[in-house]
Amino acid sequence: MKKKTTSRKGERQSRDGRPKEIKYFDYNLLFIIIFLICFGLVMLYSTSSYTAASKFGDAAFYLKKQVMAMMIGFVFMFMLASIPYTFWKQFAVLAYAASVALCGAVIVAGRNYNGSQRWLQIGPISFQPSEFAKIAMIVFLAAFIERIPKQIAKFSAIIKVLAIIAPVLIIIAISNLSTAIIVAGIAVCMMFVASPKYSHFVALALLGIGAVAVFIMIESYRLDRIKAWLHPETAGDDGFQTLQGLYAIGSGGLFGKGLGQSIQKMGFVPEAQNDMIFTIICEELGLFGGICVILLFLLMIWRMMIIANNAKDLFGALLVVGIMSHIALQVILNIAVVTNTIPNTGVTLPFISYGGTSIMFLMAEMGLALSVSKGIRLQNIEG
Repeated sequence: MKKKTTSRKGERQSRDGRPKEIKYFDYNLLFIIIFLICFGLVMLYSTSSYTAASKFGDAAFYLKKQVMAMMIGFVFMFMLASIPYTFWKQFAVLAYAASVALCGAVIVAGRNYNGSQRWLQIGPISFQPSEFAKIAMIVFLAAFIERIPKQIAKFSAIIKVLAIIAPVLIIIAISNLSTAIIVAGIAVCMMFVASPKYSHFVALALLGIGAVAVFIMIESYRLDRIKAWLHPETAGDDGFQTLQGLYAIGSGGLFGKGLGQSIQKMGFVPEAQNDMIFTIICEELGLFGGICVILLFLLMIWRMMIIANNAKDLFGALLVVGIMSHIALQVILNIAVVTNTIPNTGVTLPFISYGGTSIMFLMAEMGLALSVSKGIRLQNIEG
């Protein structure tokens, strides 16, 4: 039998003398996803049990709905992970058109909940089209930027990209400014990675600030949120949620009151299971628990950076950059809101806050990221 040869770098080679390539799969990212989801379910039950028992007579009401959405999300994740990510490139334009149509339908026939018209009812199914718009825009922009990798260095090309996605941004911003900011942020991050000239993005940031200011002035309730952010103690009902959330964070101390021992979740923090769930995490698990959650998200972003850096093509790299940007922006905005660093924007904490549509599309995005990781090739040192 012919002995295996060894390369100058000490790597074992296959019998024909060439390094043998094996497929890669990021199990580290998969583990982080599963851990975050399981942690989210525990905290969701702890946070929502009192409200669920009071409103519906079932302490696990929100948990059951989230578990059902999570199971559908797992199907989406493993299905997308098993399909080569390049398959979705051909549906990029269709995804864009569908996002425009669905988000437009919300304005015309959307369902109102807690004063926000963000849901679309199709038979027994109710979902937020803006969540679909996030993943649709990631796929569309990755496919579009891949076609013009050299032109994206020009400021005119950046403006062209923004002009193309402007209809989606405007439609979303009418009813959900925070989601529009996230979608715009995803687009800017993807172009920033693809462009070698960073100076253009300073002007783009100023343009974005101006656009947000216009949308804030259009709706009076957004100005009220600015006032509540600056002076929550004198803002009455507008500052009530923020103050109660800060009380929850402050009362948790270093290690918290213990899992399930929150006081603020008992009707003091409105809708605590949604946007404000991080405040209950800090109250029950303390500063230590809050930092651990942030570190988990940093680990997730780090794994996606590794996948993006080693992706076999620009389309795959941009897909993962878009997904990574989505997670990072949403985590930053959510924690900034609950700590009153920025005005209240109604952004959920990924994988942890209650929301069926959100968890399903987030897991679909994770499936895309895992699919890109499968495209990475490694040399098998075992030969």
